[in-house]
Amino acid sequence: MLKDYLRLHFIVLLWGFTAILGKLISVPPVELVFWRTLLAASGLAVLLVARRQPWHVAGREALKMLGIGVLVAAHWITFFLAARLSSVSVCLAGLATLALWTSLLEPLVLWRRVRPYEVGLGLLTMAGLYLVSQAELDQMAGLLVAIVSAGLSALFSVLNSQLVKRHTPFQLTLYEMTGACLSIVLFMPVYSHYFTDGRGLQLGLQGLDWLWLLLLAGVCTVYAFSASVELMKRISAFVVNLTINLEPVYGILLAVLMYTLRIPGFGQEKLSTGFYLGTVVILLSVLIHPVLDQWMKRRQRKAEAAEVLVGK
Repeated sequence: MLKDYLRLHFIVLLWGFTAILGKLISVPPVELVFWRTLLAASGLAVLLVARRQPWHVAGREALKMLGIGVLVAAHWITFFLAARLSSVSVCLAGLATLALWTSLLEPLVLWRRVRPYEVGLGLLTMAGLYLVSQAELDQMAGLLVAIVSAGLSALFSVLNSQLVKRHTPFQLTLYEMTGACLSIVLFMPVYSHYFTDGRGLQLGLQGLDWLWLLLLAGVCTVYAFSASVELMKRISAFVVNLTINLEPVYGILLAVLMYTLRIPGFGQEKLSTGFYLGTVVILLSVLIHPVLDQWMKRRQRKAEAAEVLVGK
């Protein structure tokens, strides 16, 4: 069991490394996500064939998953853009608002009641964001883009929570990676004409780009996802989700390490005390959320059990 927990933390560490890889790869965010989704979809297709698992999905359901893939592409593009506009640490601080976005979107999309404790944690997150924004005014654009990226991530996660009941995670990811890749291909003519300042598409990879890209698509996407699904056979979903909340922590620690090693492009990771204080407040709200959620569910089950006994 200890080996499984260590492996889970290693997977979350890999996810925390994605912002750093996005900064190391030279191509712009749109081209970067195109390569990532193309390689990830190809890798997942090979994985499904090798494991002899079904991949075909009915037309209407396939369209839903392909549509969610558009949100995935938008999330990754804004995520890598945020890392370019600011520092990795500021980008991950914005990404840590995922729990806040989820608490707002779940009642709207799934038509469930608002949970008061989630509202309270959302206000705590806002306080942390205020501290971060006041401390790093020169990186506000990157922070705002990262917050939008977190919102897109929360939206497709909420939508996936319904689809995963009907399809395997591998099928979902294959179709969503395909949808993400196809949406970028369709967007490329508009992007090339209006958003590249006349430079056109920059799909060419230089130097170590192929190495970083293969790590991003193969290790941080295909391997990390398939391994996390396999671990859920032995570790509860609650423990998995609680550990995933540590992704911003691992990412910021890795960014500080890159700064300490004087890796080119990471010189601005030395941030103010106010930034780290705000980040601690945000992460505190993120880590408290699943604990309170589990406690409320146990309390509800006890109340339902008590009602059944009274009824008898």
